[in-house]
Amino acid sequence: MNLNPFGMNSLPSQSALETAGSGAAQIAQLFYVMVAGAVVIWAVVIGLAVYALWRPGRHDPRSTRLLVIGGGAVMPTVVLTGLLFYGLSFLPELQRPAPEGSQVIDVSGARFWWRVAYRLPDGRSVEAANEIHLPAGEAVEFKLTSEDVIHSFWIPSLGGKVDMIPSRENRLKLHPQVPGRYRGVCAEFCGASHAHMAFDVVVHPRERFDRVLAELAQPATPPEDPQTRAGQAAFLSLGCGACHQIRGTQAAGRLGPDLTHFGSRLSIGAGELRNTPENLRHWITRTHDIKPGVEMPAFENLEADELEALVAYLEHLR
Repeated sequence: MNLNPFGMNSLPSQSALETAGSGAAQIAQLFYVMVAGAVVIWAVVIGLAVYALWRPGRHDPRSTRLLVIGGGAVMPTVVLTGLLFYGLSFLPELQRPAPEGSQVIDVSGARFWWRVAYRLPDGRSVEAANEIHLPAGEAVEFKLTSEDVIHSFWIPSLGGKVDMIPSRENRLKLHPQVPGRYRGVCAEFCGASHAHMAFDVVVHPRERFDRVLAELAQPATPPEDPQTRAGQAAFLSLGCGACHQIRGTQAAGRLGPDLTHFGSRLSIGAGELRNTPENLRHWITRTHDIKPGVEMPAFENLEADELEALVAYLEHLR
């Protein structure tokens, strides 16, 4: 059964080998070295098997022992030990905290979305959801936790994965290098919509990142026309503000994603749909058909005018 009849999400493909961060580059390098070691072991073991088949009959016991012990035991042990120490050599850098003054971002996993908060130099925090913006060429430190079950935070093109555990804060340092758009995912099975729990990552040059962060820190733009004003009224009267926050309005809910700048986001439902008015209509009215297991109720009985006003208001939040 196709649970997403409105088109696949718009996120870019994910690959740990298409690297755009120093951490991912180290992991990819380790992968290639380990593949090379595996090929060496495979070639030697298969070579011994071919030799044994090619030279049937009785073999010289001394030569046989040398071949079996050397090629079947000593050589794999030496190669695997070398790979072990090579892999361990990456740990100090991967575990080293980000330099003082680096951007710190708190990310909390919830079924099935992501709460994101950027820490500002003045001590304030700017909350967003399901989308992360990063500065290129600088280390960023993530503080990771979970609001319900174990999740795992992973941006394959930028670095490794770290589990998000309830009541515990884990840390991940990433160093994005190439501006662009990347895919992040939950890498730990967490329920019915685990496979639909993704997010956009946008890496900007520093000047652009500063502008984006300043824009995210602003309250929502007030409605400017009758339709968006009607949409704001519908949002509040339907009780959406009990779960969602829109800074600058009476909506101050904390159970669901912050929607202050929802209209600027690239996707809906944690990477599930492109952020278009048509997809937003479907998301509001057929939520559980698109993403099973989410806590947001589907508003199937909205009047057409009310639905259009609500969609216009949410898309207006930029």
